[in-house]
Amino acid sequence: MSIRFRFEGHKYNIKGRFMNKDNSENIIMVSIRTAPVELYKILKMENLVASGGEAKFVIADGLVTVNGEIEIRKRKKIFPGDVVEFAGNRLQIALTES
Repeated sequence: MSIRFRFEGHKYNIKGRFMNKDNSENIIMVSIRTAPVELYKILKMENLVASGGEAKFVIADGLVTVNGEIEIRKRKKIFPGDVVEFAGNRLQIALTES
């Protein structure tokens, strides 16, 4: 699924899962190999945005929360246990043992 919209002069083409039919949020487990990972890379890695540049725009525009608080730092370090929310998706970050 893909949605295109314009917010504060920027165009977005957001990919991903939005809301379930029962209006509950999607909870997506995201496994990372090394910690920390920059916030914009998480959105790009999970295909919630079309590119890293678009990820930086949606973060700067205040459309992403980390642990329940709006985050506008594109390079915010994300650690295992953090919860990232964007476009109706809740991403639970976990460390994968290699």
